[in-house]
Amino acid sequence: MKQTNYNPDVLSCLANLSSDEVFTPPKLANEILDLLPKEIWSDKNATFLDPVCKSGIFLREIAKRLLEGLKNEFPDVQKRIEHIYTKQLFGIGITELTSLLSRRSLYCSKTANGKYSVLGSFNNDQGNIIFEKTNHDWQSGRCSLCGASQSEYEREEGLETHAYQFIHNNLPNNIKNMKFDVIIGNPPYQLNTGSTSAQAVPLYHKFIQQAKKLNPRYLSMIIPGRWYSGGMGLDEFRNEMLSDKRIRRLVDYPNASDCFSGIELRGGVCYFVWDRDNSGECEYTSISNGFVNTIVRNLSEYSTFIRWNQALQIIKNIKDKKENSLSEIISTVSPFGLPTSIRGKSRKSNDSLTLHSSGGVGYIARSEIKTGIDLINKYKVLLSRPISGNLEVPPFKVIALLKVLKPKEVCTHTYLVAGGYDNATMAQNLKSYLETKFVRFLLVQSISGMDISRDKFVFVPMQDFSDAWTDEKLYKKYKLTKEEIEFIESMIRPMK
Repeated sequence: MKQTNYNPDVLSCLANLSSDEVFTPPKLANEILDLLPKEIWSDKNATFLDPVCKSGIFLREIAKRLLEGLKNEFPDVQKRIEHIYTKQLFGIGITELTSLLSRRSLYCSKTANGKYSVLGSFNNDQGNIIFEKTNHDWQSGRCSLCGASQSEYEREEGLETHAYQFIHNNLPNNIKNMKFDVIIGNPPYQLNTGSTSAQAVPLYHKFIQQAKKLNPRYLSMIIPGRWYSGGMGLDEFRNEMLSDKRIRRLVDYPNASDCFSGIELRGGVCYFVWDRDNSGECEYTSISNGFVNTIVRNLSEYSTFIRWNQALQIIKNIKDKKENSLSEIISTVSPFGLPTSIRGKSRKSNDSLTLHSSGGVGYIARSEIKTGIDLINKYKVLLSRPISGNLEVPPFKVIALLKVLKPKEVCTHTYLVAGGYDNATMAQNLKSYLETKFVRFLLVQSISGMDISRDKFVFVPMQDFSDAWTDEKLYKKYKLTKEEIEFIESMIRPMK
């Protein structure tokens, strides 16, 4: 039997730096490059910048395309290489290590002027892939440019500080003053804040904003999809992106592992092409479990970005009814002003209220309630704030727990409450409504993080809760097609 040697691309075998600094596989890099106009690969004057070089994959694959596209312009292979590598390709390493790796990928040598470099035009080690150690701008314990925590990232000499050169106003003049045709890359996603909550500061949007300042013809980056619903300092960025008519292509992976093998990123990932000189509607592609759905659409049609194309018409059917949103009867976070840590007392006294917390049921004095006092003597529905599971691989459950609370029952920050009625039937009908696949499907359209909040009910219509509601009644009321019903049923699993 003939034995075939397996010779994989070394850049497809690299372990990621972390889930925040992910190497781009060669296949994915080429899928992104395929979105750029074909004629750019035969343009000897086109210039390309990867401002966040990790493995050098984008520059390497661009070089391959230019070497093929400029054959007629430069018949001599070496002259073609010299021109492309010195005049057209530029990069900025995110660390000293990745700059060395990127030079190795592009020049076949970790130094541009090394013995094994594919060209002899450079008289310095870095060539066109630069790296200069950069400092954070510390102000009141934070970096004013990227939000890094001084206690976390002010490190001793020799340790990586993650003060990325591209977003810290440390660009050399040849980069700052060059008119790039294409800026492309896979930026670092976030920085640990050093807080006890283990939250992190989003970072990727700063690279996009900086890239736009250089005014390239085309801008393309692969980033987390969490920006769709804003939050964590991303509200302004979300509004900018969704209203920017120059974003002409957007490819979305709700499940990040469909794009990056072995990587878990809540909210998935996406990549886009921003075309400076051409505005219009966006060709949006959603890819999930191998299923590809593409339509041309207005990204800013709704304040919250609707990720699933199939959901658009369903939401339009609902909006045509001009009904109020259920968000009107959903509480704010911490409806009774009680933190998650409170458990209450184990014994009930005459004036105490029943307290529901993540630790179970306890009792608390009425005098300790300062917020939501009007709800204490009402029937209401308790719902868990953290989502059930994830919203990446359907079918989803979304709401982990629903329970009717009686008068004199309250809850901690762990939960939201909905409604507030004088009779139990109304609260029970509201609970049944929240249990429907219809409601939970609409919730999915506005959630990209880990929690449910009042604003996530923006697409869920208000109903008359003197009646009980089922999916069948709701599908009929909103005149959903068989295909739309099947899509909802495939996306959402039963509550119980």
